[in-house]
Amino acid sequence: MSDKHNITFSKASFKDFESIPDLDVFQRAGIFKDFTDFMHTDGQMNFRFVTNGCGPSIEVRSPYHDAPKECVSLVSNDYLNFTQHPEVKAAAIKGIADYGTGAGASPLIGGYHTYHLELENKISAFFGRPKESGIVYTTGYTANSATLLALLGEKDCAIVDMAVHASIYEGLLHTNIKRFPHNHTDRLERALKESQSRYLTRLVIIDGVYSQDGDFARMDEIYALTKQYGAYLMVDDAHGIGVIGKNGRGCIEHFGLLDKVDIISGTLSKAFGHIGGFIVSRPEIANYLKFQSRQQVFSSTATPASAGLLKAMDLIDEEPHWRYALAKNADYFKKGLLDLKLDIGSTESPIIPVKIGDAHKTAMAARLLFDAGVYANCIVYPGVSRKDARIRTSLMATHTREHLDKALNAFEYVNQKLKISKYERHT
Repeated sequence: MSDKHNITFSKASFKDFESIPDLDVFQRAGIFKDFTDFMHTDGQMNFRFVTNGCGPSIEVRSPYHDAPKECVSLVSNDYLNFTQHPEVKAAAIKGIADYGTGAGASPLIGGYHTYHLELENKISAFFGRPKESGIVYTTGYTANSATLLALLGEKDCAIVDMAVHASIYEGLLHTNIKRFPHNHTDRLERALKESQSRYLTRLVIIDGVYSQDGDFARMDEIYALTKQYGAYLMVDDAHGIGVIGKNGRGCIEHFGLLDKVDIISGTLSKAFGHIGGFIVSRPEIANYLKFQSRQQVFSSTATPASAGLLKAMDLIDEEPHWRYALAKNADYFKKGLLDLKLDIGSTESPIIPVKIGDAHKTAMAARLLFDAGVYANCIVYPGVSRKDARIRTSLMATHTREHLDKALNAFEYVNQKLKISKYERHT
């Protein structure tokens, strides 16, 4: 059946199954299983494909093909392809040889090893901050969620760009929230004015590069307003660090604010090619989190393989040609998509969306791309608004012109089939 409990499967999204009246969690999961089966049958199951690793071209197993398929990969955030860099691999292997495969305990009670200290101090120095300004988390997600849960309470307030990552919102479950439309500084200023003298802490939270549109925060204006009204600024620059800025320090460097932003959060799973997250702030904030953040107290943390990160951070400075190659690839691919009259929005980064609008047509486009040997992300509600569905592409420094041309040819084919250009889809 395609219609159960007033949910029409052909129009539904994952969000529709979070809460279904009068059904317990096992009944709700059963209905959701029917929905994912429907997606599979309808050719719209574009998620959780099995791959053979990170690279510009990868082998992918999907439910629609009997054999694995070699595809140009446009799904990875491994922007510099450091997951495959021989020196990063060697450093990770040495970390395991020296320390074993795990940390053994939470950082608070015995799981804080030499490589953790080296990594935290290396991250601090990477941003020009003094020692003991950084703290490492198991994931970038928990770097945001666990930090904010520890810092903000019922007498505080977060003022957030509506487009920030889901991990930010999870960290704000126990505090007050004011939201402003994406990059609308006039609405931010209104929120700052309205919140004055009402809360103990007011923390403005933005991304550096936004993960869906690939555009930058208006960080210089946002910083000025934040300080004008006596608040603090936190920037999640997960997609900018290692990629943007003269020296690869991210959007914060691009706007000349490396020594000014109050809290920098980021991930170790994108440009640095591993897994984990971090916070860089004042030493007293980092110290507070080491004892008050529940992830630091009750969960084991980074494995010895993260020793590879020490080398990856060195390579940002030692081998800047990866960053330059990535920028050239992004420029080439954007021009190719624009020549096809496709809508790539306001991207300024290696995240390049192809906006389609209709969720069903977007799913069909993803399937056609895959059939043509191009694996790209199908992003629909609730990842974006219902009318803003898109194919999201992420480029890598190691993509060749042949890879990019194959992808552009595939988009041209999809446009011929589905009329997804911004001109044709509105006619």
